[in-house]
Amino acid sequence: MGLIVSLVIGGVVGWLASILMKTNAQMGIIANIVVGIVGAALGAWLAGALGIVAVGSVGAWIISIIGAAILIAILKALNIYK
Repeated sequence: MGLIVSLVIGGVVGWLASILMKTNAQMGIIANIVVGIVGAALGAWLAGALGIVAVGSVGAWIISIIGAAILIAILKALNIYK
């Protein structure tokens, strides 16, 4: 059950980040899930490195979406997404 919840939340985070970065038309559900999960981990790592603490679930969602958006920006810089 935990894996399914992680995939759904990763998909939602990746989808919201792709809307934010205007790459929603190029990304499918698998890309949204991967970007959401990897981006959430990246966001949590960056927040910890900068000393930012997520307060509550809303703070964790915001950090996850920002991390996924940063990941999309990195992928766009590498010309993986146009």
